Amino acid sequence: MAESSERARVPSIRDVARLAGVSHQTVSRVLNDHPSIRPETKSRVLDAISVLDYRPNRAARALVTSRTTNIGILSATVGEFGPTASIASIEDAARAEGYSVTTVNLPETTPEAIGEAIRQLAREQVSGIVALAPQVRVFNVLRGMAIGVPYVSLQTASGSDGVTHSADQLTGARLVTQHLIALGHTEILHLAGPQDWIEAESRMRGYLDAMRDADLTTFPPIRGDWTADFGYFAGGELARRRDFTAVFAANDLMAIGLMHGFRDAGIDVPRDVSVVGFDDIPVAAHVCPTLTTVHQDFTELGRRAVAILLAEIRGEQVPVFGALDPILRTRESSSSR
Repeated sequence: MAESSERARVPSIRDVARLAGVSHQTVSRVLNDHPSIRPETKSRVLDAISVLDYRPNRAARALVTSRTTNIGILSATVGEFGPTASIASIEDAARAEGYSVTTVNLPETTPEAIGEAIRQLAREQVSGIVALAPQVRVFNVLRGMAIGVPYVSLQTASGSDGVTHSADQLTGARLVTQHLIALGHTEILHLAGPQDWIEAESRMRGYLDAMRDADLTTFPPIRGDWTADFGYFAGGELARRRDFTAVFAANDLMAIGLMHGFRDAGIDVPRDVSVVGFDDIPVAAHVCPTLTTVHQDFTELGRRAVAILLAEIRGEQVPVFGALDPILRTRESSSSR
């Protein structure tokens, strides 16, 4: 019975120390990746951990080190493809480094809601935060809070005191607008995203820059809400104007809704009007007509965010990544004028 009980006992840090021939303090230093440990000592300890299948008690380690192995995600973009893909990538990359992830979704971006979300993450004792909340007002609130842990933001314009990482939204918008211009379009509308959204502002700037560089007249951008429903509504309203030959929608959902609205109004895409989007969501290649759009690597954005944040948490040199280059995906929804 005693022998059976001994086999069933979960191995402790002292068991690892005995097998490796070191003190339990040395085992603790190895677990915390202390730089003073000699390589041969570290190797012995890691071998003993493997043999015993020792698994550190993370809660106990947090009490000793005042650090947890938990990353927080602050998200105000529930349901959108890009952020959802980035969150999945963040979780995978964090798990590979031995970290868990706690995600807090913002139901609204009021100062009170943002403050409560940060306090919730603090109660979870996160070591750092990834902010997937691309509204200017979110970062205005974060700047005024004593967060106490590093944070990295996936956004595309100034506004964060944390490390910023992004895809190049402005260049992507220029690319897709220049594509329409190269096809011979001169009357190009822009269906923009909501005011205060960083991505919306960057994409609108890219459109305006490309039109200005080509010495073309711009129309006042139409403010949307990112949804296919708004795109459909805009399609019905714009069908009455017909003073344009192409529309750049600031995201794929609005572009797809727009094409639906045009079709119901008797306007053929792309014969009568060309339509382009942004994001390259999976369904963009399967709608009719297939959608010309700008591809963003949301998965790589998530991986890079974790690399940056963990370097901040560990006090290591933070890797420097350039903005991710967007890729133009030319499909059937855009054609020559």
